Amino acid sequence: MARWSIWTGAGAIGVEGSAAGVSAASARQGILCVLGAAGTFALAAACVKALEGAIPVAQVILFRNLFALPALLPVLIAAGGFAVLRTKNPWGHVQRCLFGLVGMTGAFYGYATMPLTTVTALGFTMPFFLTALSVPLLGEKVGWRRWSAVGVGFAGVLVMLRPWSGGAAYPPLAVALVLLAALGWALAMISIRKLGQTGEDSVTIVAWFAIGAGALAGIAAVPTWVWPDARQWGLLAAVGVISAVAQLLMTAAYRRSATTLLAPFEYSGILWTSLLGALVWAEWPDGWDLVGIAVLVGSGLFIWRREVVLARKR
Repeated sequence: MARWSIWTGAGAIGVEGSAAGVSAASARQGILCVLGAAGTFALAAACVKALEGAIPVAQVILFRNLFALPALLPVLIAAGGFAVLRTKNPWGHVQRCLFGLVGMTGAFYGYATMPLTTVTALGFTMPFFLTALSVPLLGEKVGWRRWSAVGVGFAGVLVMLRPWSGGAAYPPLAVALVLLAALGWALAMISIRKLGQTGEDSVTIVAWFAIGAGALAGIAAVPTWVWPDARQWGLLAAVGVISAVAQLLMTAAYRRSATTLLAPFEYSGILWTSLLGALVWAEWPDGWDLVGIAVLVGSGLFIWRREVVLARKR
């Protein structure tokens, strides 16, 4: 699910900025919006999990985008209506759409088969993939501190999976797909950066992703189509509408305040998913899970901090 922001995966329609010059009121509003977005994204993930894998992933992605479009329509109209769909770089949108679909497919499969908190934590490996990929794909320089944080972060993944225990802590296929999803979102983030460099508007990027992902998912869904019952229709609608609301909240946050201030608050998603998982499915992380999550979050925050320091130097 596209839940990460500009810093962590382009879930928001927004722009990067500096914390300098941001008023205290705007900062508070931005933080509240990010916390709300993290909570609503967690709720959308819970709705996907509540489907219990009864609806094929391609169908879930299709309806996620179909039901999200009406909620996003006011933003698109305000940005210029159908004129927003004009693009200078169609191939860039194709790449962003394909990478985003990889991310959404892996995440949705993970929500259906693993604890919510575990999937959320593994999803936070995205900044590690992004850091590594930024070297060959964006020509950026990554120093030893950030490389060390990447290594420590993936060590946190191993702690959560604990291969030394003699048995898989979680389904290997699900783990692989969730990590592939994080890689997909990292590649999507790089695609979005490149689109931005060519002058593409953020609303255009969001609109084409919703249209393209919905169309491709619809084609993929045909061979395994399952007609949802009333409860499943409700959950599918909730996934789309809640995801759109979360996206709008994240957009509002990053328009009110700076990426350097808000990005760490996205990790509150761990708390939201832990709460939902415990209350609804009695999913309680064990000691190893908690250690691995702490390592993952700590490494991610360290990379964020280094980004902030380097940005100030530049």
